[in-house]
Amino acid sequence: MQKKNVVGKSLLLGSLLAVTAAPVLAAGKIAIDDTRWVSFGAGIRTSISSSDESAPDGGRGTDFTLENMRLYVSGQVTKDFKFYFGTDKMWGEYGVLDAIAQYEPGGAFNVWVGRMLTPADRIEMNGPFYGLTWGQYTVPLFPSDNDISNGADGVAGTFGRDEGITIWGSVDKLQYAFGVFDGYSAAENQSDAPLYAARVAYNFLNKESNPGYYTSSTYYGKAGDILTLAISAQYQDDGYGTVAQDGSFTGYAIDGLFEKPLADGAVVTVEGEYKDFEVDTDAAVPVFSMFDGNAYFISAAYLMTDNGGPGRYQPYIRYTNNDPSSGDDSDLTELGVNYVISGHNLKLNLNFTTGDANASGAKGNDTDTITFGMQFQI
Repeated sequence: MQKKNVVGKSLLLGSLLAVTAAPVLAAGKIAIDDTRWVSFGAGIRTSISSSDESAPDGGRGTDFTLENMRLYVSGQVTKDFKFYFGTDKMWGEYGVLDAIAQYEPGGAFNVWVGRMLTPADRIEMNGPFYGLTWGQYTVPLFPSDNDISNGADGVAGTFGRDEGITIWGSVDKLQYAFGVFDGYSAAENQSDAPLYAARVAYNFLNKESNPGYYTSSTYYGKAGDILTLAISAQYQDDGYGTVAQDGSFTGYAIDGLFEKPLADGAVVTVEGEYKDFEVDTDAAVPVFSMFDGNAYFISAAYLMTDNGGPGRYQPYIRYTNNDPSSGDDSDLTELGVNYVISGHNLKLNLNFTTGDANASGAKGNDTDTITFGMQFQI
């Protein structure tokens, strides 16, 4: 037993020496040799909220929520071949969020294969960590994001992710992403039809720079003058309904972002989006409940000048309106302020929302909610 302990300690010491001998390029990034490297990171979003009429007895309720807990691992095997792996809290547990094999020669043509974000509108390409407002998911979401919000098992994806392939790149100021995915894969999809997803964006001023085909809803002025318009679309045959009465899903979104740094250091940001979803089925009670109709939101923010403290205040307002083909309309107004300490890596948020809109697009309870949120990322 003692000999085994000595051997084990020797192996552990050798492994530690091997790791520490590799030059550290940056925080969390370790170079293995001139070509290969591995990078590690993490992100946390947590909040405290208080809503009227949300307690079991009908009174005001309070919720402490760990919204996201993510671990990131990325690396490079050769100059053009890379990988990315990420986890998050799912259904109260932790699981695989992303697992991507990446071929990135750069420029106009790159290929990702595995589990990843399906090309969609800006708020879904942001993910929760790169949004302008705390509550950006108050309009109907595409199938790979909507499914989880309805408490299903992720048969159409999870957190906007799905298994498939995406080809993406840019030509001058035009950026694109086209993908094919499993999509809705329950029994209703008898033909095993895939989901097709696409996003095309044009940068009229400075070109946005993000990892892959991802987006952000604010750069806090560091990207200069931004004016980008984009259209995204998704389609899946047999992607809805029941086994006896299957149907298709078609959806598109038009989104825009304007950001302008001012001479005094302040920054103005305006973001907006219009969505139209169509569900084609005669099924009376489909297993997978998707929004049918149109929706829009608009947000505006003002990042104040440096006041000498560790961060800068960014008050904002957001209005959401959901108009389903059947059922009642819903809307929601969010008034909030970000306290931006280190961009998307460290910020605090305080917001007040009033209304009845939610990510499913269906009319929810009309509530007033106060939320304090904290976001950390490295």
